[in-house]
Amino acid sequence: MKFGVVQFPGSNCDDDACHAIGSVIGEPVDLIWHQSENLSGYDAILLPGGFSYGDYLRTGAIARFSPVMRALERFANSGGLVLGVCNGFQILLEAGLLPGAMLRNQSLRFLCRQVHLRVEQTDTPFTCAAHRGQILKVPIAHMEGNYFCDAPTLAELERNRQILFRYARPDGTVDPRDRESNPNGSLDAIAGVCNRERNVAGLMPHPERAAESSLGSADGLVILRSMAESVARREAARVSA
Repeated sequence: MKFGVVQFPGSNCDDDACHAIGSVIGEPVDLIWHQSENLSGYDAILLPGGFSYGDYLRTGAIARFSPVMRALERFANSGGLVLGVCNGFQILLEAGLLPGAMLRNQSLRFLCRQVHLRVEQTDTPFTCAAHRGQILKVPIAHMEGNYFCDAPTLAELERNRQILFRYARPDGTVDPRDRESNPNGSLDAIAGVCNRERNVAGLMPHPERAAESSLGSADGLVILRSMAESVARREAARVSA
């Protein structure tokens, strides 16, 4: 099992992600420079947070054209696991690997604070170690985290159970109009989604920044451990086949 963390010019959460994966959950992990066009040998790829290419034009718009993204698309199409966190989520949206788009936070302010997420689905490689309705305390740090899609896309996300996380109150209730629990104003309080095939996912909150109790929460580990468990199960099934 091996993880890769893509490093773009402007990434600033790549080292955090490598620490959470390598030192906390104890899985092999490499940094992958954005000019790489070869992702062979990896089981899971993480696109980290940060400000790729300085967020010029709009978040993720330039990184979407990095050479590694061609390899990432092939990797995803072959069933490889891909997780985009914050800026990584924005890049996946720009690349069309996930549905929807990001708008500026409704407050028009950069937000950096803890939020609560409700796990909506558990039959994915990113949530299989959680239970449905579980509340995770994870931080956000973004200016453009206001998730949006049109009505047909939202209906499709609901129909295919692609909404993985919603912003919620600590007691688990969800109110998209509540700016305390849904601080960026995301449509339907959506914090994270996956693709139809359920092997590509993105979320705005940072699980790698909630990987140790000394950081205020270790709840983000459920997402990283889900990925590791999913890869292990897949490998075990392959060997026994």
